[in-house]
Amino acid sequence: MKQEDFIATILPSKDKLYRLAKRLLVSSDEAEDAVQEVFLKLWKGKHKIKEYKNPEAFAMTMTKNYCLDRLKSRQASNLKIVHSNYPTTGNLQKQVEANDGVSLVFKIMETLPEKQKIVLQLRDVEQFEYYEIAEILESNETAVRVALSRARKAVREELLKQYNYGVS
Repeated sequence: MKQEDFIATILPSKDKLYRLAKRLLVSSDEAEDAVQEVFLKLWKGKHKIKEYKNPEAFAMTMTKNYCLDRLKSRQASNLKIVHSNYPTTGNLQKQVEANDGVSLVFKIMETLPEKQKIVLQLRDVEQFEYYEIAEILESNETAVRVALSRARKAVREELLKQYNYGVS
């Protein structure tokens, strides 16, 4: 595979790979390192990329596995799962309210089981289809739908608790 073909196949996924890595790892630096490692592995196996029916899903799977391995390793004993907010537009009051709401959702997401967290990230943030998520997680679509439903329900219930706190 030519370098141009490789770049055209995988490069559009770079931001998605980074966001997934950022969701799973502690810092921007860790996420960048993860994406760089995945790209290096993909480059070394570039002749096999055309064999995959969905190279982007394959790259996402590699990123997920690499990040989970980093989290499990002894080197990563000080890592925890975090995420930063994306900038919003509008007046300052709306920005503050939006950031508070988004950061609360991300904090709630941190408490979810690993699979639910990843499914929620891939479906609601990255907009992957159910079959793609199933492929990335090496699962089936029904399990993905169940995990997503449970994750959304947990987030919704926790948001209701937070926003109704002290209301009788």
